[in-house]
Amino acid sequence: MNVSKFRQAALVTLLGLSTLGLGWGVASWPRGAVGEDAPVSLNRKGDDRPASDDRPASDAANALSRAFRHAADVALPSVVTIRSKTKAQVVHRSARPNAPRGENPFKGTPFEDFFNGQDFGNLAPQQRPQREGMGSGVIIDKSGIVLTNNHVVAGADEVLVQLADGREFKGEDIKTDEQTDLAVVRIKGAGTLPAARLGNSDNLDIGDWVIAIGNPFELEHTVSAGIISGKGRELGSIRRAQFLQTDAAINPGNSGGPLVNLDGEVIGINTAIASNNGSFAGIGFAIPINTAKWVTNQLINKGSVERAYLGVSIGEVTRDLADKVGVKRGEGVLVSEVFPNSPAAEAGVKEGDVVVKFGDRHVHGPRELQEFVERVPLNSAHTLEVIRDGKPVSLTLTAKPLPKNFGLAGDEASDTPEKGSESFESQKLGLEVTELTANEAAVRNYKGFSGVLISKVEPNSPAAEQGLREGMLVMRVGHRPVKTVEEFTEAIKGESLKEGVMLLVRTQRGNHFVVLR
Repeated sequence: MNVSKFRQAALVTLLGLSTLGLGWGVASWPRGAVGEDAPVSLNRKGDDRPASDDRPASDAANALSRAFRHAADVALPSVVTIRSKTKAQVVHRSARPNAPRGENPFKGTPFEDFFNGQDFGNLAPQQRPQREGMGSGVIIDKSGIVLTNNHVVAGADEVLVQLADGREFKGEDIKTDEQTDLAVVRIKGAGTLPAARLGNSDNLDIGDWVIAIGNPFELEHTVSAGIISGKGRELGSIRRAQFLQTDAAINPGNSGGPLVNLDGEVIGINTAIASNNGSFAGIGFAIPINTAKWVTNQLINKGSVERAYLGVSIGEVTRDLADKVGVKRGEGVLVSEVFPNSPAAEAGVKEGDVVVKFGDRHVHGPRELQEFVERVPLNSAHTLEVIRDGKPVSLTLTAKPLPKNFGLAGDEASDTPEKGSESFESQKLGLEVTELTANEAAVRNYKGFSGVLISKVEPNSPAAEQGLREGMLVMRVGHRPVKTVEEFTEAIKGESLKEGVMLLVRTQRGNHFVVLR
């Protein structure tokens, strides 16, 4: 099975297990530590039971042990092993995807001239071998509905589900949601199955005990213990979920298995780890079960997930931005772009607004607002409270369905921008700007936008330190829109680097605010 990898601070690894070989070692104990040579401390009665002074500590430990045992006993019957198979495939080799048969596969590369005139009509096909993978899952309905990760079953030609009692069934009617990395699989003919008890992940706090159950390295029904070590984590490639973080040991093969509280309730679906080598390094991530409930209900009832959307680009209110937009750090989210004909545009949301409430719920971060919005019924009306120029403004928004592929970023243009008829260099900011020409607007996908184009950035300057570079479009200085070099020059006269200069900058990936100091 393919094991997806992506980075966020450390390498984050999805936990499906591809076919592998394992070596085993045996740890030996030093003599005199454990075993027949180890001394035994006797209590006053002459037996080897703990002395009375030690009982309170051992009683507490045994109580915790019984809690772990109870949680495992409750959850284990509902945990399944999922095996996926992908058939061998014949792939025609080409240096370029979709190159016509017989065409020079190096066309458009530095090697094109070297291979011109050669016959590429009969490139030998490449055999992609059969692949097998293993993951975990949990039964969420006694009729035979299994919850797992999308990456455990994605692209598989055959999915087999093995129950805790050893019976094996073919997975059918597989429905997936790539944006949360969740999937449901049906099995038939198994009779009434032991369904897991689903908890409430909103009630979790950092420090709560949990156990992770799954099949790491093909070791079926492995149980490990730990605590919730973080909440609200964001992972780059999974765009629509905030993760629980845990130090319960999870490894390749744990994907799709449950994270369980001490009552035996499933409160998360184990999905990824932070690691530099692909194995557990103390940090794992699970999708909260409340997110999974909402997604799976739609997959089961509709076959896909319907989400509402605002139609804005939003970002965190950082310490540098907070005093510029009139809110406290961590309060609300900053709107950097409003898309035309979107619910936000129709509601009157503007760039530079800080969304602080959606309905009666306070907003503290981008993913939180995203989750609030996407789960409301389509065509329902909601109050949106924003801070605009330091003052509260109340707006009414009507929820609409999220368009397919909305917000997917394109590639950045990398060529040096051409200069317009006017340019201006700001030594204090460390950048030069020029007029946006019609050609540059077309090449860089800036049609319909106004601003000045950054044509040069000085190394080690305030602009460079904030990641500005050639080809970006400066649309605002402070709260003033700038459409020409003259307007940009006037706007920065009243700005101070000591207090911070806020710019609204556009790239091909969208808008974002920066503060230069």
